[in-house]
Amino acid sequence: MRLFVLYLRQRRKAAGALLLFCLIFVVTFWLYHLPVEAVLYPAMLCFVLFIIFILIDFRKMHKKHALLQDMKTLPVAMISDFPETGGIEEQDYQDLIRRLCAQQANLETVMNGRYADMVDYYTVWVHQIKTPIASMRLTLQNEDSAVARKLSADLFRIEQYVEMVLMFLRLRSSSTDYVFKEYDLDAIIRQSVKKFAGEFIGKKIRLKYEPAYQRVITDEKWLAFVIEQLLSNALKYTPAEGIIKIYLNKPKTLCIEDSGIGIAPEDLPRIFEKGYTGYNGRGDKKASGIGLFLCKSICGKLGHKISASSCLDSGTIISINLMQDTLQAE
Repeated sequence: MRLFVLYLRQRRKAAGALLLFCLIFVVTFWLYHLPVEAVLYPAMLCFVLFIIFILIDFRKMHKKHALLQDMKTLPVAMISDFPETGGIEEQDYQDLIRRLCAQQANLETVMNGRYADMVDYYTVWVHQIKTPIASMRLTLQNEDSAVARKLSADLFRIEQYVEMVLMFLRLRSSSTDYVFKEYDLDAIIRQSVKKFAGEFIGKKIRLKYEPAYQRVITDEKWLAFVIEQLLSNALKYTPAEGIIKIYLNKPKTLCIEDSGIGIAPEDLPRIFEKGYTGYNGRGDKKASGIGLFLCKSICGKLGHKISASSCLDSGTIISINLMQDTLQAE
C-alpha cells in the first residue's frame, strides 16, 4: 500500500493534467452554452482509461522495483543487467551507474594489487628479520651479565613485535591456516608463560597459576598468541613486586588477572578497537593499540569471546570464554 501511495505521488502531475483538461472542456462547453452532459461521458471514459493505465503501469513499476530491491543485495561486481528502461532519464542513470561500477572495479583492482605487494613485502621482511634476531640470541646466550640479560629481554620484545606483524598479515589474508583440534589448555598456557619467565624474574612479579584441567577445541598457535599478548600487556602495566594470576573462573573461561595500573572507565569499552590506546597508552607513549585488537579479532575467528573488567589502580582481568558450540574437532 505504501508503495502504491508513493507511485501515485510520482504520477500526480499526469493526474493533474488529466483533471485540468477535463475542466477546460467543461468550462468551454459551459461558456458556449453547449450541453455539459456531452463532455461528461468522454471525461468519465478518459478517467476510466486513465485508471486502467495507472494499474498496468503500477504493475510494471512493482516488478521493476522488486528486481531492483534484489539487485541491492548483490555485490557491485555482480550487478550487470538492469531492468528495461522506461525513458531517456532512466537510460542515462543506468549508463552513469555502469560507468561508476567500472571505475570502482578498476580502483579495487589497483588497490588489491597494492595491498598484495605490501603483504608480500612485509611477509618477506618478517622472515628476513628473524635471521639476525636468531643470530643475536645465540650471541647473547654465551654471556651472563646484567647487560646481556637486558638485551635478551629487549630482543624478546622485538620477536613479539615481529610475530605481531606476521599474525596481523595472516589475519587479513583470504587464506588461513587454522587447525581446530581438542587441546590441553594447560599445555598451551605453560608454553606461553615459559616465554616470559625472564620478564617475571627481572621485574620480580609473582605468578599465581591454577591449572585448568580442561581440554578445549581451538587452534593452538592462534590461542597461544592471544595468551602471550595478554601476558605481555599484564607484565607491561604491572609494577615490580606485583602479581599476575591465571585461572579458570567459569567453565572453560580463562582469566588473566594482574595487579597493575588498571584501565580508566571511559577507556574500557574501547580497548579492543584498532589503534585505540586510551589514557594508559598515551602516558606510555609506546602503545600501538594493535595487540588487544588482534586478540579480539583472533578470538572471533576461533569462536571464542574475550572481555575485560578493570578499575584504575586496581588491576585488570581479561576473560576468554573458550566454550565452543559450533565447531567440532578435526
